[in-house]
Amino acid sequence: MAIRGKRQGEREQVVPERQWVDEAKNGSEVAMEQLFRAYWPGAQRAAYLVVRDWAAAEDIAQESFMAAIRSLDRFDRKRPFGPWFHRIVVNRSIDWSRARQSRREVGDVSHDSKQATVEFSDPDPIARKQLLAALGDLTPEHRGVIVLRYLFDYTPGEISQMLEEPRGTINSRMRRALDRLAESVNAPAKEVDE
Repeated sequence: MAIRGKRQGEREQVVPERQWVDEAKNGSEVAMEQLFRAYWPGAQRAAYLVVRDWAAAEDIAQESFMAAIRSLDRFDRKRPFGPWFHRIVVNRSIDWSRARQSRREVGDVSHDSKQATVEFSDPDPIARKQLLAALGDLTPEHRGVIVLRYLFDYTPGEISQMLEEPRGTINSRMRRALDRLAESVNAPAKEVDE
């Protein structure tokens, strides 16, 4: 059972994306809307999978998009917008999760699988709930790496560059996260409410 996703906007729409970025940089609301439509769904799902709180995920994705738009003058146009934006979303999600833990607000957050429209290779609703619960047991850093790898299909090398972490650190986080997920998912099934 694995999270499936596709890297949004990188290969399929490089040319329109560059045009949208240039126009958005010059204040075009239409171009900003095109970027928003192309990247919002993935950003919202990624934030949700890291923070485990749907309302916070919406806020984080929105704030991340606005931060990206405000920072377009620093964006390297030779690179695709998607990885840069995904990095902002995941980093803000990790920061939010850390802040929440430090405030000791950690609790059982309800996970509305109807709102969190993440594609799973296993259509079984119990398996989906089990995987979402297992993701919730990971640290924010581990969830971030898993989201970038399996929701957006970035390679470990790309994730290393995006998060400005050594490749070995990314590989280690991914291995630990996958081991933990496997343990949780393969553990004897707990009662799951439908």
